[in-house]
Amino acid sequence: MKSRALPAEELPTRPDREVPRSRIYPWAVFALTFGLLLSDYMSRQVLNAVFPFLKAEWLLSDSQLASLTSVVALTVAVLTFPLSILADRWGRVRSLVLMATIWSLATVLCAIAGDYDQMLGARFLVGAGEAAYGSVGIAVVLSVFAPSVRATFGGAFMAGGSFGSTIGVALGGVIAVQFGWRWALAFMAAIGLVLIVLFRLVVTQRRLDRYQHEDEATAVDELAANAGQRAPFSSLFSNASVCCVYLGSGLQMFVAAVLLVWTPSYLNRYHAMSPDTAGLVSAILVLLIGAGMIVCGVITDRASKRRPERKWTTAISYSAASALLLAIGFQLQASSLQLVVLGLGAFFSAGASGPATAMVANLTHSSLRASGFGALTLSNSLLGLAAGPFVVGILADGLGLLAALQLMPLVYIGAVTALLVGKRTYPAGLRRLAALNTHQPPA
Repeated sequence: MKSRALPAEELPTRPDREVPRSRIYPWAVFALTFGLLLSDYMSRQVLNAVFPFLKAEWLLSDSQLASLTSVVALTVAVLTFPLSILADRWGRVRSLVLMATIWSLATVLCAIAGDYDQMLGARFLVGAGEAAYGSVGIAVVLSVFAPSVRATFGGAFMAGGSFGSTIGVALGGVIAVQFGWRWALAFMAAIGLVLIVLFRLVVTQRRLDRYQHEDEATAVDELAANAGQRAPFSSLFSNASVCCVYLGSGLQMFVAAVLLVWTPSYLNRYHAMSPDTAGLVSAILVLLIGAGMIVCGVITDRASKRRPERKWTTAISYSAASALLLAIGFQLQASSLQLVVLGLGAFFSAGASGPATAMVANLTHSSLRASGFGALTLSNSLLGLAAGPFVVGILADGLGLLAALQLMPLVYIGAVTALLVGKRTYPAGLRRLAALNTHQPPA
């Protein structure tokens, strides 16, 4: 019996040496969880492709159309924290299945909605289902891969939002033209329901536990260093530099969200494109946003390898480049050249997302890092995904959609200002963090 004592004690830090594991299963978990993330954003963004149909059939204003999108983002922002906590306690796999079921069935309700009020209520349920999927889904994915590749898989997983949006807008526009807008929504719901069945058959908590990877030396050292210690929750917002990250990231996401929601309608009205063609062109624009997030993140990592403060410089540069390109683009006449310039602006529009994530990690105590990312998500959702489309919708009612989009790049002034202040206060923020690590009394 004594010969078994040592391996049993070592099991939490080196599980891969004790339990033989298939190399295929983690990839299956990633594929199915990623597939549901695509379904998440397909169900969320497909409505943007059918705006022209809803506007014509129900005689909706632009602000009403925008509210159908913003209500999802607002619901996600409000419910992400509490539902993530519940998922950790109730079980991540069961929670993911329940979430996907709720948003898929809610998308069915959207497909059969008879008026604006019914659609708004159904879209609220879509947001309730999708609220914590990103945070819980990424936790499941990263748990089955070694620490050395978690950054790669984390980035790939989060990029799924843009890819799912692209598919939803492009495919939704085609289906709506051929079969009607209700069938476009129903098709997205069907994809989600099929993936739920596959996910439930393959992914179980017991199998995830078997494939669980632990941070070896890092986890042990951190546990020893922080035993009985936890930074105060207020430190998430008492550090001026990290608050500037929240604000700057949320404002740059404002522009990306506007492009995501209003591009199909803009192309339909000002480029005289049919809804299906507008959906396809918009899908390319959304794809550029996602590609820009990845490429700008890679550039930032290389540029700041020896000088971490350069993360601020790259984030500021991406925001400034997008502001200039979009300001020029929306002043040009409707043409192929205009679309190229707008595409370049879209590429940089969310480029600061990667640097913002890294800066939050650098400025947040290890005991609150997940909460720090939650605060960043909250800012992106409230200031960006919820506020952006709605504010532009209100402006479009009074000024016209083109005029509203021409004003949109001005938001980057706030984003750049926040990032400049954050860069200036960054050394002080690091000192505050060091003080927490050194002097934080036991809880």
